[in-house]
Amino acid sequence: MITADLRRAILAAAGHDHDPLLRPGPQPGRYTSSLPFRLSKQAAEALAATLSAESWIENAGLNGYLTVTVTHDALAGLAVRITRAGPACAASDALAGRTVPRPAGTDPAAAPDWPSARAALAAQLTARLAATAGATTIFYAERDVVPPPAPASPLPAAVAYAGPDAVRFALARTPPGGTPPDAAVIARHVLGNPAYAVRYAHAAAAAVLRWAATLGRWPAGFQPRLLVGPAELALLDALSWLPERVAMAARRGRPDEFAGYLEELAARTIDTMSTTGFTTIPDISSERLWLADAARTALAAGLGLLGVGAPERT
Repeated sequence: MITADLRRAILAAAGHDHDPLLRPGPQPGRYTSSLPFRLSKQAAEALAATLSAESWIENAGLNGYLTVTVTHDALAGLAVRITRAGPACAASDALAGRTVPRPAGTDPAAAPDWPSARAALAAQLTARLAATAGATTIFYAERDVVPPPAPASPLPAAVAYAGPDAVRFALARTPPGGTPPDAAVIARHVLGNPAYAVRYAHAAAAAVLRWAATLGRWPAGFQPRLLVGPAELALLDALSWLPERVAMAARRGRPDEFAGYLEELAARTIDTMSTTGFTTIPDISSERLWLADAARTALAAGLGLLGVGAPERT
């Protein structure tokens, strides 16, 4: 959500005809933009000064690139903001004013082969991601062309073996021209299998909250200064990119890049949920419960955009 805030602040100061092209900075809570290269020196300096005056921005400086560091309170506060926003935590207005085609909701599993299934799903997901980023989608009907006879599709057997969620995630993360998924691989319940790892990460965050609830512990008060561990900050930073990654994938027509982001977020979540502060449930702080809930919420939102289930248990 911070990236959505930062995008709006930059565009308000520099003009809406500029894309800030945000990129991660060298540490959590730091973001860079190449926009100054497309502005005059005076305009770039004015932009940095305007951003520095924002209460949630610690500083904004120029070194060729624009580098913005948000306050610790703003970064840590994502734990509360994301949890309260629910599925809307992935939304932004980054593509507001744009119109994108919305294809027919053909079931990719009915496609005659893996490349056709990937292409059909990619078109559907691109429209869904674009709408979440504020674009207007317009339905178009596919031309009524009778396809030539085709061999039996390999997809139903893969779905029966690995499960629909595993197949759909594997298809979503396949880039154009990529190698078709192997059902035997995507069915494995190992963290090296992204189709499993992202869903496992959601279940891991949900488990922390479930175990805490059995002890009567719930997210209550929140003090940002208590979220300072390296794993916690890395997770917060990854969470801050959710709406921007939605918009970037939609803009490029590459839902596989968004699936890749979810893999990153899942890895950060698993790392964080495995630290002592989260595994020692009787002593877990309210702030960490908020963070676990934020991770669960963001992963559920991301998986939902891909049409994949977010299990509470694996």
